[in-house]
Amino acid sequence: MDPMDPVDPVDPEDPADGGEPVPPTEPALLPVLRELRAREPLFHRPELGTGAEDLEQQMAPDFFEVGASGRRYGRRFVMDVLLRRYAEGGDDPWQTSGFHCRALGADTYLLTYTLRQGPRLTRRVTAWQRTPRGWRVLYHQGTPVT
Repeated sequence: MDPMDPVDPVDPEDPADGGEPVPPTEPALLPVLRELRAREPLFHRPELGTGAEDLEQQMAPDFFEVGASGRRYGRRFVMDVLLRRYAEGGDDPWQTSGFHCRALGADTYLLTYTLRQGPRLTRRVTAWQRTPRGWRVLYHQGTPVT
């Protein structure tokens, strides 16, 4: 399957899919879907930059995320964790599937997908905003599939 194909089938190895296909993204949003897929999984794309300035440009000033624990993490905390992770380097294998994009408002989109990192499977949601300077993330959450 082409990794940039906007249509993802049911993942046969995903025990939580229940045979339900990913809802189709509206045809008018397929160009947005392609752009956002190239930016996910969030903060796992070193080609988008790994420095503090890169992260500042990628995140809205009021960005926050909700972790697997349910805890809320603000922009500064997330940036500090990411800068340490990037400095340590190392292998970061992952696989994504099941992308869906939905418009929330003017230049604001919700992207959902599944992330597999070894045995760990999570559902991801990211709210993105298109700005004159490019894409920036407003919110992110990863929920483990159990």
